[in-house]
Amino acid sequence: MIEKKQLQLLIDEGLSTGADFVEIFLEDSKSQQMLVTNGDVSQMGSGNIHGVGVRLIQGVDEVYGFTNKVDVENIFALIKNLRLSFKGEVKSSVPLGEKRQYLKHATRSIEDVSNDERVKRLIELSNIMKNHDSRIVQAIAQSLEKRQSVLIANSKGVYQDDVRTYTRIVVQAVASENGVMQYGYEAPGRYAGFELIDMLDFKALAKEAATTAITLLGADEIEPQVMPVILNNGFGGVIFHEACGHSLEATSVSKGLSPFAGKLGEKIGSDVVTAYDDGDVEGAWGRLSFDDEGKKTQKNLLIENGVLKGYLVDYRRGMMMGLPSTGSGRRQSYKFSPTSRMNTTYIAPGKDKLADIIKDTNHGLFAKKLGGGQVSPATGEFNFAVLEGYMIENGEITKPVRGAMLIGHGKDILFKIDRVADQLAFGQGMCGSLSGSIPVDVGQPPLRVTSMTVGGSGGAK
Repeated sequence: MIEKKQLQLLIDEGLSTGADFVEIFLEDSKSQQMLVTNGDVSQMGSGNIHGVGVRLIQGVDEVYGFTNKVDVENIFALIKNLRLSFKGEVKSSVPLGEKRQYLKHATRSIEDVSNDERVKRLIELSNIMKNHDSRIVQAIAQSLEKRQSVLIANSKGVYQDDVRTYTRIVVQAVASENGVMQYGYEAPGRYAGFELIDMLDFKALAKEAATTAITLLGADEIEPQVMPVILNNGFGGVIFHEACGHSLEATSVSKGLSPFAGKLGEKIGSDVVTAYDDGDVEGAWGRLSFDDEGKKTQKNLLIENGVLKGYLVDYRRGMMMGLPSTGSGRRQSYKFSPTSRMNTTYIAPGKDKLADIIKDTNHGLFAKKLGGGQVSPATGEFNFAVLEGYMIENGEITKPVRGAMLIGHGKDILFKIDRVADQLAFGQGMCGSLSGSIPVDVGQPPLRVTSMTVGGSGGAK
């Protein structure tokens, strides 16, 4: 990495033609992945990302550039080119400060694990699924590991490093019978090293994935209808993340391209809805000690008892909106300029019990697991596939159904949540936006939406 005094000189060069702000982001990342299919290794690979991104801002106008040649001469040449975009008086920088300690969390990073061990553990999980039932035709177990080392320096005096280690283990079972194919899927990830494989019961998760696939083979196609939906905890929170969370990012709010723009202090949901985004949840897949602008991450209150309390704000959008950064500036790599992004976004637990909510629902859908979907941040319109769902009849969970699609608007669904249980859980995923793909957690306790449009092909003639 470049020495501190050299970074200071480079920053001062960036300010020499009128820029108000200069930021240098250095990165060195290593990744490792392995894929086992039906007990055999089908894919193995590793990678290294090494480079620097430079950002100059004047007012709210930004220019950004990057290079994988990390030496003083090449960074200077990049800055010299970028600063041509601005004309004005020379600005002064705040001297670079001292680094604060980042969280040291991983006990088994990429180099600490042999490929022989990875192979052994993944084959075991694949075989558990494959041997579960003769109708399982594909059993996939995959490990995804990454260690990202960054150093951020800017003209406001920030001088901060961070090391982020992420590990995710994916198990997927595909079942086939009479021309019908269904799958079960589990993919927990943590802000941790390969020790994750011993932190969670992956044998049980492999069995659960296989069981889901087999169960769905015998499920009926759901008939399209409007009805109450109980969203399970964990990855059920993806609806809030996609339909509401993105609309609370300053990336869209600052441009007025959000249904929640200009509504701070207004009622945007029912009284039982309180929501946070937290960058510092212990062990969370979306955790960071410091964001990609060098600010300490924090717990941000977004909604309290249905009232909009805050947005997720990065440095530049904060300048546009007159709001301070919330530690939400994130990016995939040095090739991206940071924007406001989520970390661990969730609806807070309530006081109800899931069993009571189900008992008090005469007819509806229990969405146990959600799959992929689509959303428009500007309008909050969404549709999400239900990976595993069950009908609720006379206050009891009954038959499994497949093919359900949840359709609605984020700004409406918040008002239709009337019951929130007490069992908060998180699910993990990769979130894509202007600054690339980043690891995030979504979460919620089980909750009931009084009325949702549920699409499906059942009952069609």
